[in-house]
Amino acid sequence: MTDAAAGPAAPSRRRRQPLAVRLGLSPRFHAFCARVPGLRHIARAEGAALFDIVQGFVQSQALLALVELRVLHRLAEGPAALAALAGPARVPLERMAILARAGAGLGLMAERRGLWRLTVRGAAFLAVPGLEAMVRHHPVLYRDLADPVAFFRGETQPELAGFWPYVFGAGGAADPGLAQRYSDLMADSQGLVAADTLRLVDFGGVTHLMDVGGGTGAFLAAIGAAHPSLRMTLFDLPAVVPGATARLAAAGVADRVTICPGSFRDDPLPRGAEAISLVRVLYDHADATVAALLRAVHDALPPGGRVVVSEPMSGGARPDPATDVYFSLYTLAMQTGRTRSGAEIARMLGDAGFADIQIRPGFRSFVTSVVTARRPNVGEV
Repeated sequence: MTDAAAGPAAPSRRRRQPLAVRLGLSPRFHAFCARVPGLRHIARAEGAALFDIVQGFVQSQALLALVELRVLHRLAEGPAALAALAGPARVPLERMAILARAGAGLGLMAERRGLWRLTVRGAAFLAVPGLEAMVRHHPVLYRDLADPVAFFRGETQPELAGFWPYVFGAGGAADPGLAQRYSDLMADSQGLVAADTLRLVDFGGVTHLMDVGGGTGAFLAAIGAAHPSLRMTLFDLPAVVPGATARLAAAGVADRVTICPGSFRDDPLPRGAEAISLVRVLYDHADATVAALLRAVHDALPPGGRVVVSEPMSGGARPDPATDVYFSLYTLAMQTGRTRSGAEIARMLGDAGFADIQIRPGFRSFVTSVVTARRPNVGEV
């Protein structure tokens, strides 16, 4: 259809829209709302929400500057004058004033009597594991999205795909330095993931848990601390697992963990665990790889054994503002991964032979949600 042909048809298509959408498309209705006291707050709220979307990138860049210039870190030591923030950062005073006010606008810091101080939100930002590492990692994603039209058309070569070469197969894990960057970034946030997973899943009856793709053992360290009698197995790539020794020892669980190097793409999974966890693993990989992994997990479990999938999940038919924006674009930039809904993961578990599949939405969707399933007992339909 040509543009000329499309134009006259537009009014009839608009009439097929729901009334609320037709009103939203009407500048006259917006002007009317702005004049009517009872409707004015609706117009303002919608306008503010739209502007938050428009300014999102600028907000994230201001946050990145605050992190890289260690402004929040200095305020964690105590209130400081603007000059005391500008000098160590080597930022001109008038520019630091703009950045500081931006930090205040983000709710991270505030000025009182000529001194800048951390707010509760700013303090929480520094305290929550993984947030700072995530912000410092984001420039890679931002560069990949510099031309979003070309990105969605598949005309770019994302830099993130080079950051995560382990996803493409065991060969990508040959670089220990790259494996360490991956492991450090993932481990920083695993404490939050473990805490939310423990709220959603009862591991009380489990005596032996195997964490597949468990990196340097951050998830097992947290689970092991919560369940002192639990025996554990860590299975991940040979270039990744050496970093687990010190972490597990520091957590006091090393004597209960067996470390098994291997690739779930090429090697059979160890047997013997009655439960297997897949924490932030599936969304790294394409459907065919995930299907093969779930079949391998099914075969490695005894009858009645359980699998726990824990990762951020799409909202599916009701898109989630965190997972269907951030994580979906991130995994798309990785080129092999995909952010799936709980229903999609449940369907793949069913195809792999699992039963008693349960979707457990997380308390914080941007941290994790969980899907659990069970290998049927012998003779069970």
